[in-house]
Amino acid sequence: MAKKVLIVGGVAGGAGVAARLRRMDEDAQIIMFERGEYISFANCGLPYYISGVINERDKLLVQTKEAMAERFNVDIRVNSEVTRILRDSKEVEVASGDKTYRESYDYLVLSPGAAPVIPPIPGVDREGIYTLRNMADVDRIKDVVIEKKPEKVVVIGGGYVGVEMVENLKHLGADVTLVEAAKQVMGPLDIELARIVEKTLMNKGVKLILKDAVAEFTGQDNIQVVLNSGHRVEANMVLLAVGVKPETKLAREAGLAIGEKGGIRVDEYLRTSDPFIYAVGDAIEVKDIVNERFALIPLAGPANKQARVAADNIAGRKVKYQGTQGTAIVKIFDLTAAATGNNEKMLQAMGIPYLKSYTHSPSHAAYYPGAVPMVVKLLFAPEDGKLLGAQIVGKDGVDKRIDVLATAIRLGLTVYDLEELELAYAPPYSSAKDPVNMAGFTAANILRGDMQIVHWEELDNLPRDRYVLLDVRTDEEYAKGHVEDSVHIPVDSLRKRINELPRDKKIIIYCKIGLRGYIAYRILVQKGFDAYNISGGYDIYQAMQYKYGESVNMNEQMTGKEEPTGCCR
Repeated sequence: MAKKVLIVGGVAGGAGVAARLRRMDEDAQIIMFERGEYISFANCGLPYYISGVINERDKLLVQTKEAMAERFNVDIRVNSEVTRILRDSKEVEVASGDKTYRESYDYLVLSPGAAPVIPPIPGVDREGIYTLRNMADVDRIKDVVIEKKPEKVVVIGGGYVGVEMVENLKHLGADVTLVEAAKQVMGPLDIELARIVEKTLMNKGVKLILKDAVAEFTGQDNIQVVLNSGHRVEANMVLLAVGVKPETKLAREAGLAIGEKGGIRVDEYLRTSDPFIYAVGDAIEVKDIVNERFALIPLAGPANKQARVAADNIAGRKVKYQGTQGTAIVKIFDLTAAATGNNEKMLQAMGIPYLKSYTHSPSHAAYYPGAVPMVVKLLFAPEDGKLLGAQIVGKDGVDKRIDVLATAIRLGLTVYDLEELELAYAPPYSSAKDPVNMAGFTAANILRGDMQIVHWEELDNLPRDRYVLLDVRTDEEYAKGHVEDSVHIPVDSLRKRINELPRDKKIIIYCKIGLRGYIAYRILVQKGFDAYNISGGYDIYQAMQYKYGESVNMNEQMTGKEEPTGCCR
């Protein structure tokens, strides 16, 4: 007998289940309910449509109701909201227009997604304040930017959507202020890499306010955004991008298990606590493959994969969803930031031991025109070098390197494996030692004991009378800026001047990015010195020196253009 499968919600999860299930079972009766008008749209492309980078609205519509119904023989019911699940009778209650009816099921799939978080701030419901999650939202915002051309816009929240909206609103010529309650933008990045993103934002003319939340929205003609600090920012339009929360109302009211993080709890087959009900997408809790805890990871890639797994299981296959690692990437003007696996904050919160390393590599062969630097941060297990997380910030080539590292984490590889990867090389695309290889070499050197390292943040805890800070950069580099009280001996002069260094103190070395420091380290340890190299070099130190005091003064603290990063290979 043919199965009857009801799917609640479209977009990546629900539409993906319907398409995959039909490919697996031609006889199944499939009904998809979508409370909105559109069953599948590219929500990740919405900011780019607002700015006109994507110039046609129809390009956002991945699949139309008519096309999907014809190709996959699915009964698609838009503007139809499932309001109740009756598990005992295996039925759902549906509201469509002015009528309500029930529909029975053999299997039910929940793909309700996640809703924008709207904080309970006084005045948050006033005109001119928007969220961005669906086609209705993007249409409202697009109409405003076309008709009113807002000159002053405040974006609340410095996550993926917030940062993307900042860029696209700047493209429209708006004066944009980004307000973030945390001490950094881009939470998936650790703070030293987030600082690079923040500097790029401010260099592009974005006013950045950190560590200050919104207290209320007031004002008459224009919106006054009043912050906890008392500072006020005037705006013609405000975009709320403070995060999303899983849509679990249906599941909760049906008595389905909800996890500790607030998402629908599913097993490895994506079944809920009811074996006839599956759930996929942003509404579910998934297992983080690095720390093996449950987490909320609302990303399109995992949702599509979950759709495939759920459909296969309904069709009679036995397929497990292996978990999620949170691989993500974002464009910030001419900069790209990407992350995969766990960051330091997560590992510390979970009590998981880790080591870290930094490398700075050109996007392709340094001698080929157009090479630009990228910073690669690896997090790995101290005992065996297993990769736990990676982050990259740069202008070119970030995407393919984060994908290699994401694959490595998925397969449980170590930093030693990164050394051995044979990656495509030609001067326009990479170096003979790819940035991924270089990251592996550096991390493996640490584990093998070929290089002892310290990190900049550790220096404050070291007694200054027991170490010497050695700058091994060139005279010109040293003159442009150096760490106070550092001794300056260029690496190429070190052998001749080695007797200028005391042997009864630790020698802590730094160069621009860490490579010359490693060379100096190898010279010194073989001459009997107790030496350490600062991972990431002076560039990481500079990134960490942007200390934020009063939020309104932040632009004054980061105004210079980004210095070119040389390739000391």
